[in-house]
Amino acid sequence: MNVAIVKYNAGNIYSVVNALRRIGIEPRLTDNAEELMRADRVLFPGQGEARGAMDYLIAHRLDKVIRDLRQPVLGICVGQQLLCRHSEEGDTDCIGIFDADVKRFQPTRHEDKVPCMGWNKLHDTKSPLMKGIEDQFVYFVHSYYVPLCAETIATADYIQPYSAALHKDNFYACQFHPEKSGNVGATIIRNFIELSDTHEYQHTKVFDL
Repeated sequence: MNVAIVKYNAGNIYSVVNALRRIGIEPRLTDNAEELMRADRVLFPGQGEARGAMDYLIAHRLDKVIRDLRQPVLGICVGQQLLCRHSEEGDTDCIGIFDADVKRFQPTRHEDKVPCMGWNKLHDTKSPLMKGIEDQFVYFVHSYYVPLCAETIATADYIQPYSAALHKDNFYACQFHPEKSGNVGATIIRNFIELSDTHEYQHTKVFDL
């Protein structure tokens, strides 16, 4: 299995590398368009700030590369947010796979802390990515969230219910960190690796760099 991780100016990449190694996968960390297109699976992780990440992706044409991928792709944390249409963080136009806008948490009680940090439970799970996962705890660190939408495949609740995971066509995404979520996270990563290729794609150049 040829697994690639998108290399860009975002943190958290090496914890994803280690999580894949724990299930027997040696991933390739790359920002090369041809390598990303040839991969069987692509992971798009990230921590940090949306505006700076998108500026880097655009400058290196990686936004178009990611948009044109046809194999299963998994966005993680900021990676999920960047796959959406727009983020309130820095008033940032994002890649636009998911038809959703990323919002900032607005505390309504004294005990509501932003960022949201820690373990939270997943509800209303669906899609093969979430096979065997229901009412399980996973690890979150985020100040921004994706509201519930037609592409939601798992829900979490902090201040209000929101999208803990998304799925559209060959694109999947998690707001939480599966690589930091113990056995539950390992199951989700393994589910991603074992997804059926229901969307045809070619290892040929489909865009102009």
